[in-house]
Amino acid sequence: MKKITFGTPEEFVPSKFCDGFNYVETETTYDISKIKYKQSNRGVKLEFPLEADENIFGLGLMLHTINHTHHKLTLHVNADPKGYTGNTHAPVPFFVTNKGYGVYVDTARDTTFNCAYVKKPTLEEAEKREIDVKNGMTPMTTTDELYKTQKTNVASFLTIEIPAPGVDIYLIEGKNVGDIVAKYNMLSGGGCEVPDWGLGTMYRCYSKYTGDQVMATADYFTENNLPISIIGLEPGWQSQSYSCSYVWDKERYPDPQRVVDHLKEKGYHVNLWEHAFTCPDAPFYKEMIPHSGEYEVWGGLVPDFATKEAVDIFANYHKDNIVGMGIDGFKLDECDNSDYTNHWSFPYCSDFPSGMDGEQYHNLFGTLYCKTMLKALDGTPTFSEVRNLGALAASYPFALYSDLYHPLEFLGALTSSGTSGLLWSPEVRHADSKIEFIRRLQTVVFSAQSLINAWYCEELPWQKFDCEDEVRELLEERVKLFPRLRAAFDKYHEEGVPPVRPLILEYQDDPEVLERNDEYMFCEDLLVAPIIYWCEERDVYIPEGSWVDYWTGEPVEPGHHTVRNDKIPVYVRK
Repeated sequence: MKKITFGTPEEFVPSKFCDGFNYVETETTYDISKIKYKQSNRGVKLEFPLEADENIFGLGLMLHTINHTHHKLTLHVNADPKGYTGNTHAPVPFFVTNKGYGVYVDTARDTTFNCAYVKKPTLEEAEKREIDVKNGMTPMTTTDELYKTQKTNVASFLTIEIPAPGVDIYLIEGKNVGDIVAKYNMLSGGGCEVPDWGLGTMYRCYSKYTGDQVMATADYFTENNLPISIIGLEPGWQSQSYSCSYVWDKERYPDPQRVVDHLKEKGYHVNLWEHAFTCPDAPFYKEMIPHSGEYEVWGGLVPDFATKEAVDIFANYHKDNIVGMGIDGFKLDECDNSDYTNHWSFPYCSDFPSGMDGEQYHNLFGTLYCKTMLKALDGTPTFSEVRNLGALAASYPFALYSDLYHPLEFLGALTSSGTSGLLWSPEVRHADSKIEFIRRLQTVVFSAQSLINAWYCEELPWQKFDCEDEVRELLEERVKLFPRLRAAFDKYHEEGVPPVRPLILEYQDDPEVLERNDEYMFCEDLLVAPIIYWCEERDVYIPEGSWVDYWTGEPVEPGHHTVRNDKIPVYVRK
């Protein structure tokens, strides 16, 4: 691994706030002179030459694909990112290729990655290329043919544009894609530590429940042997929630300590929803005014968690008044941004007391929020949720989630998360049929965080389908996975190997897995290939090796298989 500096790097970058940042310089073989650097009024431009068969992975949480070759992505924090543009809950300026190296770009700017673009030839090259093009081109007669991604055997470049006066990059080498991703995670401080109870299933209650209804729901789980580990409370627990007061609602929760104590006596852990936008009813509102950004969101302050003052005010209040009650988890919502859903959040031109502008703070907001809440927890183990993370975030025990709900996007996010030091929760909420609910829950059970998010479901969302026995069986399967999950998270922490990862991380020489983002490796030895609820069957690809069916123990040959199965297709690598 080697750090390389171009121009004058900015002060506010992810590594500045990464407590576990673990850079140890070693010898590298990559020819650094091949990296071309240019500074202009647009900022920094870096060019990396690519081989004709070189492919690019990483760049954060992507819902649509894992292979970014021949695409342009501008990394931008955004809620509900419907298009494949670089808008995402968790942009990460780290890429890895199948040629033995990856690069982390240490910036909090919206960075553009032009992946495998071809530059014009010299006159001598043009003569040869003209012959090659004539031999290889075919007429195109439809718009689908004209505008699809055109792959070429001509050498190309990865060009990175950073709107900054300079940047540090970290060149990381390894034996394969998975090894390089693991080393990036170790640069971040290693994968997160997750307590044993965090491996279980969380149930988030209907937002308008009273304390009595929450207790009754937990009692129902206990009495009916439904293995739920964590009870989550949504916005209704607060007296004000958009923006937040961080004070219990007196009508729904006249005695909140009684509710928390009851849940804990029954063996449940308790997780509370919130966001950081601080309303005038919050007890620390006036104290926070000097330590927040210049714009409000939903009538609330935006604390500047890059300052010690804001962190101390926010964390100490939570520690004394919320964590002290027995709360050991949080769902940190809306620390991303929205250009698509009512345009909420603060503008890029915002000024913050730390000296950051709005663009930098958007890219660091989620990570800094997580750090603040870990300070509030003061060493209490957790496995929580957050809606935005970014670079160097592997060590934070938080899973990402989204308000989107398309199963293919959720499966794509689950797979891509493993390329960039992130964890993703493909939560299940409502369903329109029994098969939809069961198929969604199957994927949830075989993911890093098992979450049923019933925040808008007044009744248990599976009851209308009369399938509680099937739900119980799946939740019990999650319990059976605990030994595998424990070993996987320990390996994530100690070696950086993500517990959920696309096949490319382990089978990079297999061309069948270059684009495959609908199946993934789970824990050490499981290949999981969910069936989407509207499909009766699917194609499953099994890489080379010795495999058996997880459910039957029968041997399975490598290659393509058409699978019809009421259970989720899972295979064990022997």
